[in-house]
Amino acid sequence: MPRVRAKPPTLSPSALLQLMWLASPALPVGGFSYSEGLEAAIDAGLVRDEAGVSRWLVDQLHLALARADLSVVARAHAAWRQRDSVRITELNDWVRLTRESSEFRQQTEQMGRSLGAWLATQDADLAFPDQRIAELAALKPAPSWPVAFALAVERTGAPLREALLAHAFGWAENMVQAAIKSVPLGQSAGQRILAALVETIPAEVEHALTLPDSARQAHTPMLAILSAQHEAQYSRLFRS
Repeated sequence: MPRVRAKPPTLSPSALLQLMWLASPALPVGGFSYSEGLEAAIDAGLVRDEAGVSRWLVDQLHLALARADLSVVARAHAAWRQRDSVRITELNDWVRLTRESSEFRQQTEQMGRSLGAWLATQDADLAFPDQRIAELAALKPAPSWPVAFALAVERTGAPLREALLAHAFGWAENMVQAAIKSVPLGQSAGQRILAALVETIPAEVEHALTLPDSARQAHTPMLAILSAQHEAQYSRLFRS
């Protein structure tokens, strides 16, 4: 007897638009102001051209984003839905403690705070605002970006896989724009790099969805060294 496959969750037009909004560089969280070590790699001569940027970002997607932030978003999404404050605090602490430079830590905290403030404005006129937004703001020393993003996408009602795709695409678009400004590159080159990332993102999302807590990691020594060097870089466009 043939096996009947479960119908995948439906993404409503409203949820789709909200995911696009959350993935947009126009979201007022400051993501466009960070290069996540890429500017330092360019300054050090490790990345020189379109091909180098493409390889660098695909590697960063696999070695850093999928194994850390995307996995945290997936776990925090479930914790917010279950209103598991202990798990939320645990995940937030893990993100903060595994950021390997002060720039990376400041980035995740600044973006997390900004998204929390933006979420609060969405509920400002409601008689019964989402109490989880206050819980997010109360995380010490600050809400991290993946944990804040998980709450934002959980509120849309979108399926988790689509939420992770939106998170990864938002990261990819910001990083490509950083590369265009820093190398510098033309817009066509940027679109080719984005195409390479888009081709890779679905597999990395699947990897993050199946990654057990014991395998989650954020150990990228070269990136950490470059980030630390960026703090004292003579001339720079970006905050990380």
